[in-house]
Amino acid sequence: MAHAYIPGLKVTEFTLIRKERRLPLAGEILVKIGDEVKGEDIVAKTYLPGNVQTVNVAGLLNIPPEDIKEVMVKKEGDEVEKDEVIAFTKSFFGLFKSYVKSPVKGKIESISEITGQVIIREPPQPVQVSAYIDGIVKEIIQNEGVVIESYASLVQGIFGIGGERRGVLKLVASNPDDILTEKDINEDCEGKILIGGSLVTLEALKKAKEIGVKGIVVGGIEDETIKNFLGYDIGVAITGQENCNLTLIITEGFGQMKMADRTFSLLKSLEGKIASINGATQIRAGVIRPEVIVTQKADINKMQENPFKYSQGLEIGTLVRIIREPYFGKIGKVVSLPIELQKIETESYVRVVEIELEDKKRVIVPRANVEIIEV
Repeated sequence: MAHAYIPGLKVTEFTLIRKERRLPLAGEILVKIGDEVKGEDIVAKTYLPGNVQTVNVAGLLNIPPEDIKEVMVKKEGDEVEKDEVIAFTKSFFGLFKSYVKSPVKGKIESISEITGQVIIREPPQPVQVSAYIDGIVKEIIQNEGVVIESYASLVQGIFGIGGERRGVLKLVASNPDDILTEKDINEDCEGKILIGGSLVTLEALKKAKEIGVKGIVVGGIEDETIKNFLGYDIGVAITGQENCNLTLIITEGFGQMKMADRTFSLLKSLEGKIASINGATQIRAGVIRPEVIVTQKADINKMQENPFKYSQGLEIGTLVRIIREPYFGKIGKVVSLPIELQKIETESYVRVVEIELEDKKRVIVPRANVEIIEV
């Protein structure tokens, strides 16, 4: 599995979050602008059309298609139960009868005198959309969804699996170098989102799933561990739909990688609070990052002291992560941006950036080999 990252990772203690919550098709909006909602609250609902079942009544009763309506005991629009008789014929002076039963519960949608077939539509499937985060309803998208707004702490990862979940954050690592094993997981972890260190093992993932852990946030993971946990190889283009009953968020990369001190410290400070997490990852057009969101009460003073803004590019003091060897995963601050092109190992001439790492060591790398951490 290749390392492929898009610049613009966000790790911030306090920022404004806006979440668009949409239905897959037109439906009913259950809230109004200004309503305060919890992450579990249902804000919109609709119904997906049920599956269609086709029954060859003419063939089963051995009659011409044009005679189908003469043998039907149900007409178009009628409700039917599973195994309920929908048609029958009599033979040998009425002594014997042949029946056709409905294979499913549903409604008779059509009876064709051309094909001799009956189409039964199963009941519609309800679809509900939750708020996902605590916040205020700021916009209504007519018949489609809403926009929820809230101030929150935000940690984005580089890769994840599993969908949206909510749970209380629980720290199970003493420091960002720790490896999360099955020994660190017990019954107290049920329903929690666990914060690990540099790596999570396959045995830990299996035990977490068995106990009922909601999610795991950790620095790194082996590619083979993901494959063995899911039972199949996974691509990195689009994730989030895996049916694994556990959301996994990787903050640093593949292999054993110490979680960044800033990320670990922030998550540690949030222990015991309810978090909304989503492992969905998309690295192509329309980048989607896996995320951990912990909503915070709006604090005007904090908003003024720590105004969040999206980075406009590399500049002196920008916090970055190096995404290529030999310094892969290292985090530091930009200390200089030389204008002149410099020759690198491949003998190409590129623009470079000088970075002071967390251990105060200074390195020079191509600008294309870093991603910005927006704080």
